[in-house]
Amino acid sequence: MVAASETVTLVLGEDSLLPESPADVEDLVRLLRGHVAQLGARSVQGTSALLRAQQLCSESIPEGYMPSRVYLVRLAEATQELAAHVEPGECGPKATRGARRWRRPKVNVLRGAVFALALACLVLAASVPRP
Repeated sequence: MVAASETVTLVLGEDSLLPESPADVEDLVRLLRGHVAQLGARSVQGTSALLRAQQLCSESIPEGYMPSRVYLVRLAEATQELAAHVEPGECGPKATRGARRWRRPKVNVLRGAVFALALACLVLAASVPRP
Protein backbone atom coordinates (compact mmCIF):
# COMPACT_ATOMS: atom_id res chain seq x y z
CA MET A 1 0.00 0.00 0.00
CA VAL A 2 2.87 2.37 0.79
CA ALA A 3 4.60 1.61 -2.50
CA ALA A 4 1.37 2.25 -4.37
CA SER A 5 0.89 5.62 -2.71
CA GLU A 6 4.51 6.57 -3.46
CA THR A 7 4.09 5.70 -7.14
CA VAL A 8 0.80 7.62 -7.29
CA THR A 9 2.54 10.60 -5.69
CA LEU A 10 5.23 10.46 -8.38
CA VAL A 11 2.51 11.00 -10.96
CA LEU A 12 -0.09 13.12 -9.14
CA GLY A 13 2.03 15.02 -6.61
CA GLU A 14 1.99 18.80 -6.66
CA ASP A 15 5.72 19.01 -7.33
CA SER A 16 5.89 16.11 -9.76
CA LEU A 17 6.66 16.79 -13.40
CA LEU A 18 5.39 14.86 -16.39
CA PRO A 19 7.77 12.12 -17.49
CA GLU A 20 10.00 13.23 -20.34
CA SER A 21 10.60 10.00 -22.22
CA PRO A 22 8.23 7.25 -23.34
CA ALA A 23 10.37 4.78 -21.36
CA ASP A 24 9.61 6.71 -18.16
CA VAL A 25 5.89 6.56 -18.93
CA GLU A 26 6.11 2.81 -19.58
CA ASP A 27 7.97 2.24 -16.30
CA LEU A 28 5.39 4.18 -14.30
CA VAL A 29 2.49 2.42 -16.06
CA ARG A 30 4.11 -0.96 -15.34
CA LEU A 31 4.46 -0.06 -11.65
CA LEU A 32 0.88 1.18 -11.42
CA ARG A 33 -0.45 -1.96 -13.12
CA GLY A 34 1.43 -4.07 -10.59
CA HIS A 35 -0.08 -2.07 -7.73
CA VAL A 36 -3.56 -2.49 -9.21
CA ALA A 37 -3.03 -6.26 -9.35
CA GLN A 38 -1.88 -6.37 -5.71
CA LEU A 39 -4.62 -4.06 -4.46
CA GLY A 40 -7.23 -5.90 -6.52
CA ALA A 41 -6.42 -9.12 -4.72
CA ARG A 42 -7.10 -7.41 -1.38
CA SER A 43 -10.28 -5.57 -2.34
CA VAL A 44 -13.87 -6.67 -2.74
CA GLN A 45 -14.38 -8.11 -6.21
CA GLY A 46 -16.80 -6.22 -8.46
CA THR A 47 -16.45 -2.77 -6.92
CA SER A 48 -16.53 0.15 -9.33
CA ALA A 49 -13.02 1.27 -8.33
CA LEU A 50 -11.57 -2.17 -9.07
CA LEU A 51 -13.41 -2.51 -12.38
CA ARG A 52 -12.29 0.95 -13.51
CA ALA A 53 -8.66 0.26 -12.58
CA GLN A 54 -8.69 -3.15 -14.26
CA GLN A 55 -10.25 -1.69 -17.40
CA LEU A 56 -7.54 0.99 -17.59
CA CYS A 57 -4.84 -1.66 -17.02
CA SER A 58 -6.13 -3.72 -19.92
CA GLU A 59 -5.79 -0.79 -22.34
CA SER A 60 -2.53 -0.22 -24.16
CA ILE A 61 -0.53 2.96 -23.70
CA PRO A 62 -1.64 5.49 -26.32
CA GLU A 63 0.86 6.86 -28.82
CA GLY A 64 1.90 10.48 -28.59
CA TYR A 65 3.13 12.76 -25.84
CA MET A 66 -0.12 14.09 -24.38
CA PRO A 67 -2.33 10.98 -24.80
CA SER A 68 0.23 8.80 -23.01
CA ARG A 69 0.56 11.29 -20.12
CA VAL A 70 -3.23 11.60 -19.82
CA TYR A 71 -3.49 7.80 -19.67
CA LEU A 72 -0.78 7.73 -16.98
CA VAL A 73 -2.63 10.29 -14.85
CA ARG A 74 -5.96 8.44 -15.26
CA LEU A 75 -4.30 5.16 -14.22
CA ALA A 76 -2.71 6.84 -11.18
CA GLU A 77 -6.10 8.28 -10.16
CA ALA A 78 -7.73 4.87 -10.53
CA THR A 79 -4.97 3.28 -8.44
CA GLN A 80 -5.42 5.94 -5.77
CA GLU A 81 -9.17 5.35 -5.72
CA LEU A 82 -8.66 1.58 -5.46
CA ALA A 83 -6.16 2.01 -2.61
CA ALA A 84 -8.76 4.05 -0.72
CA HIS A 85 -11.21 1.11 -0.92
CA VAL A 86 -8.75 -1.43 0.49
CA GLU A 87 -8.96 -1.95 4.24
CA PRO A 88 -5.90 -0.39 5.93
CA GLY A 89 -5.53 -3.35 8.28
CA GLU A 90 -5.34 -5.83 5.42
CA CYS A 91 -2.19 -4.46 3.81
CA GLY A 92 1.39 -5.02 4.78
CA PRO A 93 2.76 -6.91 7.72
CA LYS A 94 0.49 -7.30 10.70
CA ALA A 95 1.52 -4.85 13.37
CA THR A 96 1.50 -5.99 16.95
CA ARG A 97 -0.91 -4.27 19.23
CA GLY A 98 0.56 -1.15 20.77
CA ALA A 99 3.55 -1.03 18.42
CA ARG A 100 4.33 2.39 17.03
CA ARG A 101 6.01 3.29 13.82
CA TRP A 102 8.16 6.39 13.65
CA ARG A 103 7.25 8.88 11.00
CA ARG A 104 10.04 10.32 8.92
CA PRO A 105 10.52 14.01 9.70
CA LYS A 106 10.03 16.53 6.95
CA VAL A 107 13.07 18.13 5.33
CA ASN A 108 12.35 21.53 6.86
CA VAL A 109 12.26 20.01 10.35
CA LEU A 110 15.68 18.48 9.78
CA ARG A 111 17.02 21.76 8.42
CA GLY A 112 15.67 23.59 11.47
CA ALA A 113 17.27 21.07 13.84
CA VAL A 114 20.65 21.40 12.11
CA PHE A 115 20.37 25.20 12.20
CA ALA A 116 19.51 25.16 15.91
CA LEU A 117 22.44 22.84 16.65
CA ALA A 118 24.83 25.04 14.65
CA LEU A 119 23.56 28.14 16.43
CA ALA A 120 24.02 26.48 19.83
CA CYS A 121 27.59 25.50 18.89
CA LEU A 122 28.29 29.06 17.77
CA VAL A 123 26.94 30.54 21.02
CA LEU A 124 28.95 28.02 23.06
CA ALA A 125 32.13 28.76 21.12
CA ALA A 126 31.61 32.51 21.56
CA SER A 127 31.11 32.17 25.31
CA VAL A 128 34.38 30.32 25.93
CA PRO A 129 36.99 32.75 27.37
CA ARG A 130 40.08 33.31 25.26
CA PRO A 131 43.56 33.02 26.87
